[in-house]
Amino acid sequence: MAGRENSMAELVKKYFTLGCCGIDCGLCPRFYTKGESKCPGCFGNNFSEKHPACSVANCCVKNHGLEACGQCAEFPCKKYGSKNIEKDSFVTHKKMMRNQAYIQINGIEKYIEEQNIRINILEKLLNDYNDGKNKSFFCIAAALLDINDLNEAIKKAENIPE
Repeated sequence: MAGRENSMAELVKKYFTLGCCGIDCGLCPRFYTKGESKCPGCFGNNFSEKHPACSVANCCVKNHGLEACGQCAEFPCKKYGSKNIEKDSFVTHKKMMRNQAYIQINGIEKYIEEQNIRINILEKLLNDYNDGKNKSFFCIAAALLDINDLNEAIKKAENIPE
């Protein structure tokens, strides 16, 4: 690709539910928002319009051709700095570094397999149990709780007589 500059709009990422930085885009309330503030996920539709200057995504995809920084031999690099980003109040940031470590150890496909289970659980919660006020709560639960506990909670909810 020498001599050819790719714009962010031309770059493609297979798994847009996972941010290059390790954010669980597919478990974020903004991913399920209707309207202008909806986030398409990392390199999803119109990503470059919503996040034109994401240096992490630019480095990961454009410079290294990767899905996530956890696949890079240089991870963690200076882009992550010395700050503890998992202490951010935005819940999808809570597991960024753990997600990257999981990808380093188990591979991207195994990570996506587990994330898809969580996304399916979240979508069931949103479709079957959301009264319009629980989206953020369900996203937090799907992102942070154990998958077995989530499935058990759904089974119990389905057995509650109306």
